[in-house]
Amino acid sequence: MKAYDVKKGNVVEHNNAVYQIRDIERSSPQGRGGNVKYRFTMYSVPGGVKLDVSMGAEDELKEVELSRRQATFSYKDGDAFVFLDDEDYTPYTLDADVVGDAAGFIVDELSGCYVQIIDDQPVAVQLPQNVAIEVIDTPPELKGGTATKRPKPAKLSTGIEIMVPEYIGNGEKVLVNTATGEFAGRAD
Repeated sequence: MKAYDVKKGNVVEHNNAVYQIRDIERSSPQGRGGNVKYRFTMYSVPGGVKLDVSMGAEDELKEVELSRRQATFSYKDGDAFVFLDDEDYTPYTLDADVVGDAAGFIVDELSGCYVQIIDDQPVAVQLPQNVAIEVIDTPPELKGGTATKRPKPAKLSTGIEIMVPEYIGNGEKVLVNTATGEFAGRAD
């Protein structure tokens, strides 16, 4: 596939190693004859070693064949996260360093996850777009402060901290966008 076709989450082969694309920066130089450059931040699969690579738009990257299995988070085994396949209940164990920052969005019985598998080995997890997490500590709403939209910090049950609107209180469940880590609304 051409560099301009690569999307976040794609798994590619580079220098005889397998990497997952986590971030893409596109730079188009000003002036005539400027070639568009892509800078990929990728992590080795498995292992999670970071690598930054710059490529031209027409450069080729070989996409790696991987399978995705829908799974539900089951439990933590020490530092590892165990997901169960939604169809045949196969357990997939992913180490904390493989899960990375996504660990802050994983709550009990989180469904809608996809475990990525290469050569029968679970190598990455893809979380749903939004996750409902309980607010355990946030300052109280200031009376009369409704005219301005001031966000306030809120600590969630998973340990992460996000900014939420003033009307959110302790014990409420909020939706958090797993891509940006931002407040995405109230959960039902």
